[in-house]
Amino acid sequence: MLEDTTLTNTPTLFRPMTLRGLTLRNRIVISPMCQYTAHEGHLEDWHIVHLGRFATGGAGVVFTEATAVQKSGRITHGCAGLWDDSQIPGHARIAQFVRRNGAVPAVQLGHAGRKSGMQRPWFGNGPLNDDDFARGDMPWTPVGPSAIPVAEGWPVPHELSVSEIADLIEDYAAAARRALAAGYQIAEVHGAHGYLIHSFLSPLSNKRDDAYGGDLAGRMRLALEVTEAVRAVWPDDLPLFFRTSAVDGDPEGWTLDDTVVLARELKARGVDVMDCSSSGIAGAATAGGKQKRQPGFQVPYATRVRQDAEMAAMAVGLITHPEQAEAIVAEGRADLVAIGREALVDPSWPLHAATVLGHDVEFRTWPEQYGWWLAGRQRTSDFYQPADRD
Repeated sequence: MLEDTTLTNTPTLFRPMTLRGLTLRNRIVISPMCQYTAHEGHLEDWHIVHLGRFATGGAGVVFTEATAVQKSGRITHGCAGLWDDSQIPGHARIAQFVRRNGAVPAVQLGHAGRKSGMQRPWFGNGPLNDDDFARGDMPWTPVGPSAIPVAEGWPVPHELSVSEIADLIEDYAAAARRALAAGYQIAEVHGAHGYLIHSFLSPLSNKRDDAYGGDLAGRMRLALEVTEAVRAVWPDDLPLFFRTSAVDGDPEGWTLDDTVVLARELKARGVDVMDCSSSGIAGAATAGGKQKRQPGFQVPYATRVRQDAEMAAMAVGLITHPEQAEAIVAEGRADLVAIGREALVDPSWPLHAATVLGHDVEFRTWPEQYGWWLAGRQRTSDFYQPADRD
């Protein structure tokens, strides 16, 4: 990892960062946010408008939502996929638009595991029921490391065999090849939020007694083998991320110490950035478990990984204000900050942050189609002041 430290008057948040052969224009990343609006895994016009706003809004990296490597690996019937070549063009439209507007297009590859085949959130966010069947969303059998459901009332997953695990790993590699063909420049392996890889990592959900279970090394095996397979097809000059739930939020579950061990092993296998989230093993993917949800509540996980594993880390979770984001990276608590729901509120959050931090008060970094209009208004309007972000 290299960074440009010559821009001494530039806020750290807006200093370029180089990962392998790729330079990010700033440290602001748009997190993957599922839209549940794909059709048979294909991305629609909604997705290009949704994601395109973040590229024109000034982010350094724009992630497409969690993208399934198998059809049965979708969280819902409306989730994106890259299990078939026919899905490449939809992803390519997004990657091309994001790149043309100065951001880096990124894809998160995953499998929902025992949380697959569930309801879209606005229909309940739980197991499919008769109302979903009437809408045409029919169930399939979820899979996991062990035949343990997410919670009472959820379907019992099929316990993956060793041969099925081998097929799964190859499907991750195949999806990575398709992502590369679509033009993505960053790939991320999704190992968090109770989905398949996380369920193998956590002793709460993995009760296997073979090579993919048992002790920490056995429970990490799938995560490491998937990462090796993706890294093998991902070009050496492009970075690879890994999203982790740094803690389960249960004393009997996955811990931060375990995350540090995993991070070191992933770094040795070519992972460049640990994306540090938390929880989700037995509840909603975005639930904070037993943790108190407060601004930046997950930042300490990124800090610990950054220090103890000596690798770049990304912080995510209730990062909402420019000054807060700047302090996180300027103080060395994380290398990148990921914005999610705050970007839904304000797709131009990075551009507004640049104004608040004094990096761009003249609209120089805005798309030229917008910047000249706004600069003109500022020159001719005595009453105009940039929006107060407080």
